Amino acid sequence: MGEGKNLIGVDIGTSAIKVCQLKETRKGLMLQKLGIGALPAQTIVDGQVMDPSGVIETLQRVFHNAKIRQKECAISVSGQSVIIRKISVPMMTAAELDEQIHWEAEQHIPFDIKDVQVDYQVLRKRAEVSQMDLLLVAAKRDQINDYAQLARDARLKPIICDIDAFTVQNLFEFSRGLPPDQTIALINVGASLTSLNIIAGGVSAFTREIANGGNVITDEIQKQLGVPFEQAEAYKCGGSADPNDPYRAGVVPAQVVQIIESVSDAIAAEIQRSLDFFMATSGEAEIGRIFVTGGSANLVALAQAIERRARVPTEVWSPMERIVVDSKDINHAVVQQSAAQLAVALGLALRKEKETRA
Repeated sequence: MGEGKNLIGVDIGTSAIKVCQLKETRKGLMLQKLGIGALPAQTIVDGQVMDPSGVIETLQRVFHNAKIRQKECAISVSGQSVIIRKISVPMMTAAELDEQIHWEAEQHIPFDIKDVQVDYQVLRKRAEVSQMDLLLVAAKRDQINDYAQLARDARLKPIICDIDAFTVQNLFEFSRGLPPDQTIALINVGASLTSLNIIAGGVSAFTREIANGGNVITDEIQKQLGVPFEQAEAYKCGGSADPNDPYRAGVVPAQVVQIIESVSDAIAAEIQRSLDFFMATSGEAEIGRIFVTGGSANLVALAQAIERRARVPTEVWSPMERIVVDSKDINHAVVQQSAAQLAVALGLALRKEKETRA
């Protein structure tokens, strides 16, 4: 539950910073402002910021170019420093749970409890066995503080820190709703990380991050064809439509298709292993549908490989499908080109200034 104005969604990704501002209108939720700024390679590695000044400068430039004046924002973290567990605890009151949660977390979190920020959500109360199921989330304070400080150094005011996988879930719930009687999987394929979130009965039942993403495809094209990273990236995306771009469409070597298919299959194999692990250990219903988003979701071969490997109907889902684009400040061509990359930023932009625990 939330009240007040929407926060600015700030997604500090491995390859780019995406910033979205949403506004509630009579036509529906409208994308009021959008900013995207590329980050140089190795700026962020495995969620760790290697070049803070580069991130700060890019943040400031993106806000300036997008003409976003609001400073209050929501950020998110992901990677190795985030642990998500579904646990069961004895039935207790909210006050008792607030007191007990750190002790419970110590039993399940492989980090020193003093080094992490812990949060939780009650998933289900099972009065018949005096138990309650919780979603326990722990993130290293260092990473949260680092990302928050980057925002502050860019003259922003971070209000909320979320987890990438849950921001995508929130946006999907807004867009499609969460089926109460079906198990689905949401897969967000970023540049260096792929997040998997399996939702059963309307609640998150399993999350995992796979250290693999679109950059692996680019790296393989670069390696096999002996071309610079930027050219390999353009080849992966089908070439640029810009007639002044030396990597424009129409000059993509045939070998690129084979590389994309091969690496997509390897990524799909890792996803399949996680899906198999969930099915073997959860006791939940079979996964009925898989939804794929993220920058690499535009690669047809990837969704096909996931569907073939998982043997589950797989759909590419656009984060923009229920967002109105009717602002003079928005470049429609940029929205169309980058829509698949905006799931985390849009999910963060759904958050509001004042929120209470459900």
